[in-house]
Formats: sequence, structure tokens, C-alpha cells
Amino acid sequence: MALGACLLLASLLFVGANLWVLGQTQGRIVHELPLCGPDRVGIVFGTSHWTRSGVRNPHFEARMSAASRLIRMGRVEHLLLSGDNRTRYYNEPVTMWRDLRGRQVRDEDMTLDYAGFSTFDTLVRARDVFGVERALLVTQAWHLPRALFIADALGLEVTGCAAPARPVAGLWRLQAREWVARVATLGDLYLWGREPYFLGPLEPLEIAPQAWQLPVEAPLAD
Repeated sequence: MALGACLLLASLLFVGANLWVLGQTQGRIVHELPLCGPDRVGIVFGTSHWTRSGVRNPHFEARMSAASRLIRMGRVEHLLLSGDNRTRYYNEPVTMWRDLRGRQVRDEDMTLDYAGFSTFDTLVRARDVFGVERALLVTQAWHLPRALFIADALGLEVTGCAAPARPVAGLWRLQAREWVARVATLGDLYLWGREPYFLGPLEPLEIAPQAWQLPVEAPLAD
């Protein structure tokens, strides 16, 4: 009976923690790209370019497509591309940068964060290294509640922009893992005082004017 009571209590805490995170964030997730923003900065979370089976990762594709469209529509002015770069053979930020260049996003509209080893690290570094105070978070809808919750705890002013989704095999595994990650996040924030893996000196983002913001030169008089 004692074991059953403990399991029941743990289950209730697990579900309750997830419902708390979802309840605090769902109202700030936008599912239509033209309605996202406007914000000066969009934070794009890194993920692997390829799946373990050797095919292009649909979640990577969706994030890159959303990020490039947000720039083209003027919903964000600058993209902070944050991802894992633990080894010379695996570099999420550079992979994102190359992909977005192929989608006609200008170099001056992108900043690469090479130490975004986790959602937590990405958001702490956005605040403490790149000087971001307000941003649009760009990732999948199932990832956004945790990202928004962390950003809130860090004092960032954020909204979420869900990358358009399509049916993907094995999505339930990611969603189940995300339920566990939300509970772990509460521990990171309120119990054991997690710190980012690596910080560094302040490097404020340099946001270049968009084409429509550039002054129009007056025609020369005859």
C-alpha cells in the first residue's frame, strides 16, 4: 500500500507539473506564421540536420522554413541561431546558417550561438551574452511550453511561434520525452540551481536595417 501510494503521488506530481507548465504558456503560442511577432529578435533552437536513420530531420526543416519566412515577412529582423557545437564534427549553428543562406537570408540578419547545448543554455546565453530582453521563440509546438517557461523564469519577455508541423513517424516519443523534460526543468529552475555549461563576454546583437528600413535616396536633379 505504501509503494502504491508513493507511485500515485509521483504520478500526480508528474502530471501536475506538466499541467502547470502548459497552463502558464499555452496562451502565448502562435500557430500561424503571419501572426507571429513582430519582434526584433527570433531565437531559433538547434536540432540535428539528420535523423538516426539517415534522412533529413523534418523538425530541422520546419524550423528553418519558419525562420526564413519570418524574416521575409518582416515578422522578425534578426535571427539568433543557437545550437550544439560540442565537437568539430557536429555543428548545429553552422548547419542552420548554411541552410538559411540557401533560403536567401542575409548573413547580417543572423548571429550564431555555438554554446546552445540545451534549451536552458540557449535562453540564458541569449540574455547574458547577447543582451536579448525580448524575443520570438521559434521551434515546434511541443517544445515551446518548456522554452517559454524557462524564459519567463529568466525574466525574458517572449512569445512562441510554432513551426508548421506535418505527420512525422515517432513523434509520440519526442512528445513523451518532452513531458519528462518539463518536470526536470522545474528541478533545474527551483531546486538545484542549474547553471549554463558555458557563458562568455557580452556580445550584443548587431541588428542590420532591413531593405524596407533603408533610406531612399532622393533622385539627382537635372
